[in-house]
Amino acid sequence: QVRLIESGGGLVQAGDSLRLSCAASGLTFSAYAMGWFRQAPGKEREFVGYISKRGDSQLFASSVKGRFTISRDNAKNTMYLQMNSLKPEDTAVYYCAARPLIPSMSRHDYNSWGQGTQVTVSS
Repeated sequence: QVRLIESGGGLVQAGDSLRLSCAASGLTFSAYAMGWFRQAPGKEREFVGYISKRGDSQLFASSVKGRFTISRDNAKNTMYLQMNSLKPEDTAVYYCAARPLIPSMSRHDYNSWGQGTQVTVSS
């Protein structure tokens, strides 16, 4: 059974940085593309970024490009989301997701999800 656990969320001020982690178990981590999504109150879950299974390709939403980076450590079965220059509009629950082989921007293509971690950015 695939299990994804996010951690690292919290309350920060605008301009601060935060690093989220996603620990995976129950899967061959190196064979899975990983994605980050977020959901703000009253809004749909939206794509933040993804990383390929070997970590050699990433893609980001335009709203976070240049501020967020994604990395992964396949030896530790863990993915990271480094968030810099945080803005109040980044406030949301952040979710990691996994899908075999090929990354995707669509949340509908991911079949394994974590429970989410809250990120709140105050102005």
